Amino acid sequence: MPEVDATDARLLLALGEDPRASVMALSQRLGLARNTVQARLSRLETNGVLAPLDRRVRPEALGYPLGAYVTVQVVQRSLAEVSHGLADIPEVLEVTGLSGVADLLVQVVARDADDLWRIAELMLAIPGVQRIDTALALRRFVDHRVAPLLERAAGDPAPDVGRD
Repeated sequence: MPEVDATDARLLLALGEDPRASVMALSQRLGLARNTVQARLSRLETNGVLAPLDRRVRPEALGYPLGAYVTVQVVQRSLAEVSHGLADIPEVLEVTGLSGVADLLVQVVARDADDLWRIAELMLAIPGVQRIDTALALRRFVDHRVAPLLERAAGDPAPDVGRD
């Protein structure tokens, strides 16, 4: 994945503040040519810098108020097969490979506790899954964010949190 330069970061911050802004509005706001903004946005999309739009949709709005994180222990050399099996479960939002005792961290959503049980059973039925442990997500204290990193990349001074 290519690096995001200061101009890209400023563009992404502006887009984050107003996701519906037109290319012309962004170019005026940032003092860049319209073609420059369009080319940079196209490059950022093509190179995978911009996450898919569905990342912004909250599962609660779709009837999935219960969130959980599931650690999965996998039979050695079965990660690819297990990952494909997990991807076939619609309630699986994200799968991350880990170091340590657990091999995968799986973010899931469910309609209620019974639905979470059903999803856990589907996960356990995947060939290569040895064990799962589930932790309910009770409250989100910090939403997924990248803005502080973009501000730093754009050259905005970041506050020194926790430093004396």
